[in-house]
This record gives sequence, C-alpha cells and structure tokens, in this order.
Amino acid sequence: MKVAHIVFAAITALSALSFQSHAADIEAGKKKAETCIACHGVAGNSTVPMFPVLAGQSARYLYLELRDFKEGARVNPMMSPMAANLSKEDMQDLAAYFAAQIPTPINFKADPAKVKLGFAKAEEVLCSMCHLGAMKGQNEIPKLSGQHYDYIAKQLTDFRARARTNDAGNMTAVTKNLTDDDIVNLSQYIANIH
Repeated sequence: MKVAHIVFAAITALSALSFQSHAADIEAGKKKAETCIACHGVAGNSTVPMFPVLAGQSARYLYLELRDFKEGARVNPMMSPMAANLSKEDMQDLAAYFAAQIPTPINFKADPAKVKLGFAKAEEVLCSMCHLGAMKGQNEIPKLSGQHYDYIAKQLTDFRARARTNDAGNMTAVTKNLTDDDIVNLSQYIANIH
C-alpha cells in the first residue's frame, strides 16, 4: 500500500472521529444554509455550472471540505471567507443538511464520442476504485454523478496543476498524466452519469 494511501486512511479515521463528536442538526443546518443558496442553489442543487451540487453528497465529505476551507488546506476566494467563521457544529449541521437533500438532474448534453473515451480513461485510471460504481462516492470520497461538467473539469485541472491538494495526493497522482483531452473526456463521461 502506498504511503499516501496509509496517511489518507489515518487522516480519514481521525476526521471521522472528529465529525461524530456532535449530533448534527439538519434543521439548524437548513437555517445556516440560507447564505449558501446564492451559489449552491436551493437545497444544494446548484444551477451554476462552476458551483458544485451539494445535495446528496456524504456528510463526512462535506464536513471535511468545509473544514479544509476554514483551515486553509483548500483555498477558494469565495469559499474560504465563507468558512472562516464557521464553528465545528456549524460545519456538521451544514454537512448533515446538504447530505439529506435530494439532487435534481442536471441538464447536460454530452458528446457520445467523448463519453466513450472518458469511460475508457476512467477505467484505465481506476476512478471507481475510490468513487465506486456509477461514481456514487463513499464517506470522504465525493459523489461525482449528477455534478456539473464545468466543475468536474475545473477540479481535475486544479488537481493536475497542484492548485488543489487537500486529498493526501491521491487525485494529484491520478491526474498528473492526464492530457487536456483526457480531462474533457472524463468530465463529459462523469457529467453524463445521473
């Protein structure tokens, strides 16, 4: 097992303990999420392609991302300031709320040839090993199905460029040899999964 995977597993285990120390309150999360609607849409169903759909993501993943924004492990000019003043309980409540929401389908017209190439690349780089079949995600690994094409392409590009590094290096290792065409094709494939 690679050292990065061992470190990632240890961090994940500690983060899970941290997440479980508060009984998350979905109703409190709903109230706290009122400021999130502008970018992430009602109930976390973003209609803006550059902003991720939060509805239906795992609570653990959402909590860890909010924590990373707050602590500076993940940097974004909009999200970092939004997370800066969140308490641990706020992050847990928000994560529980968005995890409990039902994602609505995204209107995306995929190019069938690019989807086919993207599927082949996903098989080659073993995307489903972490993100599972149908890219449904698990625990701290995000659900990719039902996500916007633009957001997926941006994250893959950021991992490849090491502009996003809050994953113990797993995605950096996967993306380092991807071409621009690979990123387009993978993003077409993933955005086509509902």
